[in-house]
Amino acid sequence: MTRPDIGMDYTVLDCPDPGALAGFYGAVLGWQVVQSDDDWVVLQGPGALRLAFQLAPDFVPVDWPAQGVRVHLDLVTDDMNASGRWVTGLGAELVEGPAEHPGFTVFRDPAGHYFCLCVRD
Repeated sequence: MTRPDIGMDYTVLDCPDPGALAGFYGAVLGWQVVQSDDDWVVLQGPGALRLAFQLAPDFVPVDWPAQGVRVHLDLVTDDMNASGRWVTGLGAELVEGPAEHPGFTVFRDPAGHYFCLCVRD
């Protein structure tokens, strides 16, 4: 059997307010909104990189790292201190610092999703 043409256009984060969360990640990454309505917002990054946000009014974030299966974003940086100050200034919450995990820091976005800032290799 030949593999059918299956691809991946973007990662989608469920959230109670797609516009607000897209605003947060747009500011963090410097990406622009390319599609937006009440329940779906898409950010465009360099090349084919895209990140989407889908309305999920009943979204409940999990606790780090105690509950079940989770997905998180790894965002890379050359300056952990400046980037940490930037994302917390935009509304992210520090969860675990580099003392617990050298090379990366865990944050929670305003909707409750986890993401890590990782020092670029």
